[in-house]
Amino acid sequence: MKLRTLAWATALLMLCSAIARGEALASHIKVVFARLATQRTPGVAVLVRQGGRTVFEQGYGVRELRTNAKIDGRTDFRLASCTKQFTAMAIMLLVHDGKLRYDETLGELFPDFPEYGRKITVRQLLTHTAGLPDYEELMAAEKNGAPAWSPSHQIQDSEVLQLLERAKAAKFAAGTQWAYSNSAYVVLGLIVTRVSGEPFGRFLHNRIFAPLGMNATLIYEKGVNTVPRRAYGYTLEGGRFVETDQSATSATQGDGGLYSNLDDLAKWDEALDRNSLLNTARMRAGLTPVRLSGGGQPHWPSAPGDDNLAPGKPVSYGFGWFLDPFEGHERMWHFGSTIGFRTAIERFPKEGLTVVVLCNRTDLDPGALALRSAQIVLDAHQGR
Repeated sequence: MKLRTLAWATALLMLCSAIARGEALASHIKVVFARLATQRTPGVAVLVRQGGRTVFEQGYGVRELRTNAKIDGRTDFRLASCTKQFTAMAIMLLVHDGKLRYDETLGELFPDFPEYGRKITVRQLLTHTAGLPDYEELMAAEKNGAPAWSPSHQIQDSEVLQLLERAKAAKFAAGTQWAYSNSAYVVLGLIVTRVSGEPFGRFLHNRIFAPLGMNATLIYEKGVNTVPRRAYGYTLEGGRFVETDQSATSATQGDGGLYSNLDDLAKWDEALDRNSLLNTARMRAGLTPVRLSGGGQPHWPSAPGDDNLAPGKPVSYGFGWFLDPFEGHERMWHFGSTIGFRTAIERFPKEGLTVVVLCNRTDLDPGALALRSAQIVLDAHQGR
């Protein structure tokens, strides 16, 4: 009886100690975000998970200024380029189904695709080594003084494909260089539709969101569906926040059209931890850093640009995830940036740590905020 009592007392002590550590971590993380937003400004939603459980979840500020509705764990933000990890998973599922191959070419999938890109493979699209022209640059070249696209007349995925099919040349020969490519991920979304026979958003719902219980996550299509508890995007101009929720490119899907929230992204994180959608062997292809055709290390382009985060520096990328380490810790991560929104997802698989930061304003740096939060947890884990 005394041994049983001692065991219970030890277990209780350990539980109390774990709770105290969790509360200490939460108090340190709160300091990072506490002064960023008010009850009358757009803000930020933060999720920190460790060891398979949520240790911190908090919303700051409001999801839209018309009603000052508060941001919480169920507020849906536009994920922007954090969409790419879901697009990549859709492709991987089709490969698993035997309906698609990583070495399948654009010429096989789109028989009318011009010669410059016919030999580009699905793998090269996934890893940003395809060399497709940037569709926003192609849009600008077609304006001829009168904008063809606007926030009220947004470019659609099929029109992106038409622009690419009218282009004359690639940026570089496929596999020889690395350049971040929204064009590639729009095309990947179209490939999902073509191969599966389902609209891209429906395929994501049926194969990813519904099985994982991500009930508020969706590809937004204006006039077709609505976003539950939607956050609207804002930009700080002249000391006040102006709604900048939609642009001419906000309707494209595979590169950035997804909306989700902290509660659903916690389920996504758990699925990645448990390999719920694909087993470890199937996931390995997507978590292996790409090498160039000659075996060389990819680098960011040397010329600065909007999507060039580290000009000239080495880059490590898999399928929809950057794979660069952080201070010696293995990491898979991605940022998202679009009009009115900034997002970041940082995962440290060996430490079982994930940080998600979603902003409906453009004056915050979610990547830096996520890493500050991650550092707090990593330091505590190492006893610092």
